[in-house]
Amino acid sequence: MKTNTESSPAAVRPLGREAMAAIRECVRPVIEERLVTRRGVAPLRREVLVCHGGACISCRAVPVADLMEAAIDQAGLADQARVVRVGCMGLCDAGPLVLVSPDGVYYPRVNEDLAGRIVKEHLSSGAVIEEEELSWEGPDGEMLRSREVPFFARQMKIALRNCGVIDPGSLEEYIAADGYAALEKVLFEMAPDQVLTELKRAGLRGRGGAGFPVGLKWQFVHDTQGDVKYVVCNADEGDPGAFMDRSILEGDPYSVVEAMTIAGRVVGSNQGYVYVRAEYPLAIERLDASLNSARSSGLLGKDILGSGFDFDLEIRIGAGAFVCGEETALMNSIEGKRGMPRPRPPFPAQKGLWKRPTLLNNVESWANISPILLRGAKWYSSIGTERSKGTKVFALAGAIRNTGLVEVPMGISLREVVEDLGGGIRSGRPFKAAQSGGPSGGCVPAAAADVAVDYESLQELGAIMGSGGLIVMDETTCMVELARFFMEFIVDESCGKCPPCRIGNRVMLSILERITKGEGQEDDLGLLERLGEHIQLSSLCGLGQTGPNPVLSTLRHFREEYETHVRERRCPAGQCRALLTYTIIEDLCNGCHVCAKACPVDAIGGEIKNVHLIDQEVCTHCGACLTACPTGAIEGK
Repeated sequence: MKTNTESSPAAVRPLGREAMAAIRECVRPVIEERLVTRRGVAPLRREVLVCHGGACISCRAVPVADLMEAAIDQAGLADQARVVRVGCMGLCDAGPLVLVSPDGVYYPRVNEDLAGRIVKEHLSSGAVIEEEELSWEGPDGEMLRSREVPFFARQMKIALRNCGVIDPGSLEEYIAADGYAALEKVLFEMAPDQVLTELKRAGLRGRGGAGFPVGLKWQFVHDTQGDVKYVVCNADEGDPGAFMDRSILEGDPYSVVEAMTIAGRVVGSNQGYVYVRAEYPLAIERLDASLNSARSSGLLGKDILGSGFDFDLEIRIGAGAFVCGEETALMNSIEGKRGMPRPRPPFPAQKGLWKRPTLLNNVESWANISPILLRGAKWYSSIGTERSKGTKVFALAGAIRNTGLVEVPMGISLREVVEDLGGGIRSGRPFKAAQSGGPSGGCVPAAAADVAVDYESLQELGAIMGSGGLIVMDETTCMVELARFFMEFIVDESCGKCPPCRIGNRVMLSILERITKGEGQEDDLGLLERLGEHIQLSSLCGLGQTGPNPVLSTLRHFREEYETHVRERRCPAGQCRALLTYTIIEDLCNGCHVCAKACPVDAIGGEIKNVHLIDQEVCTHCGACLTACPTGAIEGK
């Protein structure tokens, strides 16, 4: 990725503490200016922050930034404005997203034409382009343009503090944003025991899904005897629709590098590994660049900052197996073995990589370490709930208006996330449920929308926090089909090592497939519950143990929907095609014959230019006609 500091001295010579202090003094005001809004005040220089997260790049953010740079030069504005390519800003649905700072004005869905107008109108004269399609509707119906948009205003960013703010390719900008200050503190001011005490008091729990206390895990590895220890980052993010870890690696890779170096110092490790799935090429590219820059700057490798401490990191690329998100399967993969889980105990803190004590946390957990050590445990523990401290990053997806990344304090209600940050249901239909935690999670029904989003509250509802995937659904979602979809995913991704997961989940899938085809039996629901509970108790790893969650939670909260499928052979949401009866609406049919050509069993008859009919005795309910009809004349009920 093209960076804004290509001639950065930090990239070509080792840094000392004095040099880093000088960088902070010189560059910090520039970074701080990006975080304020001074609309109506003519700044000395405007910065145009162009989101270069993966989603925005896929929407042509790179040519937009290139065009704006060229237009600024052509307009003679180089001394008044510059383009900064930053990480994910969060509102992926509006990409490519551009923020003009310090005016605090966002421009969504910027194409080349709008990019040119921003330079000519906004940057040249300070006149904001006030068009309704470039605004967001506020809670009172007013049109908003700035950081007061609820999606941005309601967030509290700790793990994502630098994403969308700094150039991820610039070590200088990271240092200016308090980067490596925590490492300095650990190297020269704090003993390992003090760091461990601070992390335990902060109450940070692992953000990978299980929620195990991070400080306690570090303590176990610290206390375990061993000449060689390892530090590992789990960036094998496999939940469908989840991209929290990917965005941190793309937008703020140094935060993970610094935190892992701190951990190495605390637990007594000199080598670490970042395990990233191959589907994240941009994250791998930026992480690799950050490792090279940190190494050449004396922040990785031998004698870091003259402290006598040695630590280095390597990237390991996984093939994309969902099971490798489980820590023991991940370690097998790093060792070059098939990604299959190991029995526990022994736990990784005792025997992990190559049977050595190993500390393993996920990306979001690592991203919280430096702020805690800089601002203190008391500050961090004041955020969130009594047992779930701090913030959580969620990937919002599904039927909502605003899809993307959000970071909110633990304890916020699900309703606030869906309605305020998510902007409500896009279709205007009623909110039905939210799937939390991906394929291993569970459904939270609309009736429980006021529940506090934390580990304990979600668990009581049969869901889990998971890594942070949050899929919002309206009334058109069939909960039986949703459970079938996730169970199909679990079956495909199972490593097959233990029978409960290999066989049990497949049996559950076959039952769900039978129900969605209208072949369900009265005792299927009880069988699903018994199977699910047995699989949870007897599977070897977290994949099998949590695999039945979507089925059990939907059965708990939407049992009547299952019963309708079984007893009435009907899908209330109209999603299970095998349970729909397809008919042709006479007033809309123009006799084009397209549906008849699409039907695989010749169930549709009629002359061209005359109304067609569907023979219900021949129809197999495949839905091909519904998809093919160009006039919307076919309906399924």
